[in-house]
Amino acid sequence: MRKEIVVLGLGNEVMSDEGIGVKILRRFEEHSEAYPEVDFLDAGTGGVSVVHMIAERKKAVLIDCAKMGSAAGTIKRFTPADVKSVKELSDFSLHETDLLKVISLSETLGTCPGEIVIFGIEPEKIEPGGKISKSLSDNIEGYIALISKYLG
Repeated sequence: MRKEIVVLGLGNEVMSDEGIGVKILRRFEEHSEAYPEVDFLDAGTGGVSVVHMIAERKKAVLIDCAKMGSAAGTIKRFTPADVKSVKELSDFSLHETDLLKVISLSETLGTCPGEIVIFGIEPEKIEPGGKISKSLSDNIEGYIALISKYLG
């Protein structure tokens, strides 16, 4: 049965800091019993499939790497209305998409959650290699604490 709240970890784990959302999600999954009202889903590079993951939920929390012009490792909480995407897409794949366009599609379909919050983490590096940079890995406990506080 689908729960009213969903937390999605987004990112590509083989591209270093790009995988931070999935890494944090896995940590939450280890203690999912502490959040009985929450579904934790690995959205990876899910693209348009994210529409189905968030559909008909009361709240969606998205965790992802985000280039925000801040110091590496900085985490910021925002809503889709707070940001403007500058991502350029090749439009060759359903797995490559702009998160804000996915949310817009969800709204158009009438299945969008009532509340969407994005936790963006400034990357230090995005390059091949599965290892998260030190500036992010040193802060994982803080990221989890902040997101946990938001989840209540």
